[in-house]
Amino acid sequence: MRLSGFADEAANGIDGQIEATLALGWRHIEARSIDGTNIHDLPEDRFDAVCKKLDQAGIRINCFGSTIANWSKKLDEPFADTLATVDRAIRRMQVLDVPFVRIMSYAIRLDESGRALADQHKEERFRRLREICARFLAAGITPVHENCMNFGGMSWEHSLEMLDAVPGLKLVFDTGNPGITPDFRKPFPYPNQDIQESYRHLRDHIVHVHIKDGVRDPHTGKETYFFPDEGVCQVASIVEDLLRTGYDGDFSIEPHMAVVFHDAHVSASERARFDNYVDYGKRFERLLERARSNAKA
Repeated sequence: MRLSGFADEAANGIDGQIEATLALGWRHIEARSIDGTNIHDLPEDRFDAVCKKLDQAGIRINCFGSTIANWSKKLDEPFADTLATVDRAIRRMQVLDVPFVRIMSYAIRLDESGRALADQHKEERFRRLREICARFLAAGITPVHENCMNFGGMSWEHSLEMLDAVPGLKLVFDTGNPGITPDFRKPFPYPNQDIQESYRHLRDHIVHVHIKDGVRDPHTGKETYFFPDEGVCQVASIVEDLLRTGYDGDFSIEPHMAVVFHDAHVSASERARFDNYVDYGKRFERLLERARSNAKA
């Protein structure tokens, strides 16, 4: 069990990301972007420089947060472009010896009012996901799908339907995402998903965990984020249950408090971002210790 985080929330550059990781006494980063560019899209010389700095610092990548098939990608985009990104990601993950890659299942099809269309083109999604996952699995890399704002995150039922249709795909469970993601099975305006219900139905498929805590106003769409277990997402109880039921995977923090990867309007000074990330990590360490004690009781 290793602790890591999306260190691009602490700093844009790799130097700051390494510094924040070492400040926590951690040795792993959940890699996503360097200076605003995802690692699978970096020019070769910049990627080589990142690898060198990670190696010199003794920092490893425990999971790669790709943009493959994420909430910004639509099904009408050329699949060849997706596969080219998959192949680049595989080569770079093999260089860095990364075991997991986070993927998603393409954007939700919505009408002009924000309602989900009845036809989500599931078979095309699943066809693409099967090919994406087959390539990663053939390379010895485990693809993990995040319960985020994409088809597989529309509800826990959508997640299970997708897993049944895509052999080898596993789940990364983000503790905060049910609290900020509409439950598309319910009437519009969609309420947020039930945190414990989502977790309970997905638990047996979870191999990786993101730590986040937040809530969405269903009427305005405004999202608010908190330190772990200070919001509505019951982070401590979920972590405790994971430990009690035998989870031995990693935990990665994704604060979203000072900067949000998908929302350019949420930003803070470099110092504030760094300090928030380190504070968040320390708070989660304390939460994890309490959860361990409770799980053993």
